[in-house]
Amino acid sequence: MRNTYDSPFNARYASEEMQFLFSPDKKFQTWRRLWVALARAEMKLGLPITKAQIDELEAHVTDINYDVAEEREKLVRHDVMAHVYAYGQQCPNAKGIIHLGATSCYVGDNTDIIIMRDALQLVRRKLVNVIAMLADFADRYKALPCLAYTHLQPAQLTTVGKRATLWTNELLMDLEELEFRMTSLKLLGSKGTTGTQASFMELFEGDETKVRNLEAMIAEEMGFDGVTPVSGQTYSRKIDYFVLSTLSGIAQSASKFSNDLRLLQNFKEMEEPFEKNQIGSSAMPYKRNPMRSERITSLARYVMADVINPAFTAGTQWFERTLDDSANKRISVAEAFLAVDAILNIMLNITNGLVVYPKVIEQRVMRELPFMATENIMMSAVKKGGDRQVLHEQLRMHSMEAARQVKELGKENDLIARVAADPSFQLSVEELHAIMKPENFTGRASQQVTDFLRDYVAPVLEANRGILGETAELKV
Repeated sequence: MRNTYDSPFNARYASEEMQFLFSPDKKFQTWRRLWVALARAEMKLGLPITKAQIDELEAHVTDINYDVAEEREKLVRHDVMAHVYAYGQQCPNAKGIIHLGATSCYVGDNTDIIIMRDALQLVRRKLVNVIAMLADFADRYKALPCLAYTHLQPAQLTTVGKRATLWTNELLMDLEELEFRMTSLKLLGSKGTTGTQASFMELFEGDETKVRNLEAMIAEEMGFDGVTPVSGQTYSRKIDYFVLSTLSGIAQSASKFSNDLRLLQNFKEMEEPFEKNQIGSSAMPYKRNPMRSERITSLARYVMADVINPAFTAGTQWFERTLDDSANKRISVAEAFLAVDAILNIMLNITNGLVVYPKVIEQRVMRELPFMATENIMMSAVKKGGDRQVLHEQLRMHSMEAARQVKELGKENDLIARVAADPSFQLSVEELHAIMKPENFTGRASQQVTDFLRDYVAPVLEANRGILGETAELKV
């Protein structure tokens, strides 16, 4: 029996892959990789560091002696120096050159950037797969007429597939923003205690070219095309804000999708997957609650609110460095990624098994279509010699009475029967039903789906063929 707090992100929501990116192993292995990169670059630039020392450091990047580091941190109250000590215990020949010239943010901040980059790559992969599934769904149902809503009131018609393109398009916008954010990420580099690189100027005896090259070599080894041009001791905390804003955008789009689906499930037009042994309610056995969509809404709300953390942190940094960012950012950044990972896992699961009920959709359309078809009815009656103004008034009266039958008496919409019985229209029931074919009222919806998928979605999917086909099984 567990008797300590276990984050729901670990126990219920986020994937093991995303959890690893924010794990101690990932963090401290990256610290060691950065120490190796620093030592290698310093060796190449002429400092008295040997290849044997580099080899010794590389041999112990992953087998971290946590017990030594934890015991040392209790003594010195400094996590970086504790890990420098622990690394040195495993690499006795190289311990004197570990962290040479660097400050804590060399490993701390550069690692944060690397982890965010890797986490954004994982988010991107899942986002592309959600887009692919929604695109397939949109194409499959591009011609199925359904009610469209403005103000959550029946408006005109659209198609099920066209509505799915609205969800997809917002995710494409998120993908574009995510890719921009990924390409704009830069390492902090090796800036020193206040960003002036004074310690490295001392190491390299005032050779500015070597100090600049040092950063470039480290960035290349860690997979970046550059470092931030100027900084204090840390990279600007606005970077965290920008990254979380990108994640918030994904959460916003996901929440829009999940809320729409929750409403559609209430209308019985569409449902998220419902498993054979799933229980919808402890008290009401018949219920099929949209619990996955509700979870998306809930997690998305968390991410959208979380953006305020790095915003405040960025706005309250003092001069070149202050430490009131540390505790906040290690929670807010990690949990935003874990939450978005969970959101995309759920979206992958839902979009892989969306259920559509065409008969219910048609029934709901036909209840409202007579009102929407009044202009077409009027035009057909005018062609048979009717007076447009007279017909307009008759339709207004018939519509009001038909609405009364529905709203006050709970009866079916009988507008078509009323019009057929009115000699001023000269239209039979058969002619009226011919006018009221739902596909005649969806405009260019079907073609819009085709155009959108061809021109905007297909190029993205083609460029990402190697990562398509991902699905997700949920823990709960």
